[in-house]
Amino acid sequence: MVETLKVGLGDRSYPLHIGAGVLDRLTADWSERLTPKRLSVVADARVWEAHGEAMADRLAAAGIELRLVTVSGGEESKTFPVFADVCEQLLALGVERRDVLLAFGGGVVGDLAGYVAASLLRGIDFIQVPTTLLAQVDSSVGGKAGINSASGKNLVGAFHQPRAAYIDTDLLATLSAREWRAGYAEVAKYGCLWDGTFFEWLESEGPVARPDDPAALEAAITRSCAIKADVVAQDEREAGLRGLLNLGHTFGHALEAIYGFDGRLLHGEAVSVGIGLAYELGRALGLSTGQDASRVKAHLRVAGLPVDRADLAPETFSLEDIWAPMMKDKKVRDGIPTFIVPNAIGRTHLNRDVPKSVVDQVLNHWMES
Repeated sequence: MVETLKVGLGDRSYPLHIGAGVLDRLTADWSERLTPKRLSVVADARVWEAHGEAMADRLAAAGIELRLVTVSGGEESKTFPVFADVCEQLLALGVERRDVLLAFGGGVVGDLAGYVAASLLRGIDFIQVPTTLLAQVDSSVGGKAGINSASGKNLVGAFHQPRAAYIDTDLLATLSAREWRAGYAEVAKYGCLWDGTFFEWLESEGPVARPDDPAALEAAITRSCAIKADVVAQDEREAGLRGLLNLGHTFGHALEAIYGFDGRLLHGEAVSVGIGLAYELGRALGLSTGQDASRVKAHLRVAGLPVDRADLAPETFSLEDIWAPMMKDKKVRDGIPTFIVPNAIGRTHLNRDVPKSVVDQVLNHWMES
């Protein structure tokens, strides 16, 4: 069954179509709306190898001309040189302001293609077709687009909402087990930060980051997207509330930077560690219980996700190495980092007054785990 949600942003509202086979709706929805009748596609090269022929056939049957640019799906694509190269390729292909760009891949490709769409000709429309669990529940919804810089992750970009997202669970069939687990970290995140009942459901179902229970998987994706759509509708540009969606990310992005985005630590894995650290921070501040922290970390472990320092690949780093990228985080205000701190499972808040000594205490304990 296909579920359609809406990201409510007034005249910029857009649908999220979720379910098996929803790509069949894409050509039906867009074949008459495209003027001229063509789509420019920025795709993950591996995803295109697996699913590109079916996508090309679908577009051809609808009489839609395809203009294709492929990139690597790794973090190495979220860079200035790749961004510039994709822009130049699309311009050479004759992209016009009326054209629509389709992002076909995981979170990296969605972020990159969204920023390309925001920038080309001062902004063209785009569509999200996410192909990883992480992208389907998180990065394809909400209009954040961007690339990394030498100073940190996602520090250059724009808010540029898509016209629609087609979240087809059939596309997840080719994911590796590790990619499934990494995506599940973002699913669990929504229960941790917003909906304790959803987290309880995830516990009762067992981790649903697997293809053998499509009904549970679609339910988890739909609830995750509904939470994000609700938050984005209330705070599109992250003035406050939307910051809660970064639970685990302040710590997680710092760890990703330490590991150099080289594949040893995936984004979802870093977020998993970061969620555990956030709950330990809440406990250290006396705002959440040790029982909550233990429950959350136990569930992440059951999902096969890293939580402790020993779960990560060997790498030598210090407290200062963790603090350096955290101080360049987008949520830093007047030189003071913002942490998303849990009050309980399903309730979090933004805290701009966390003593460094408490963060150091939590990190020191984690580094010994």
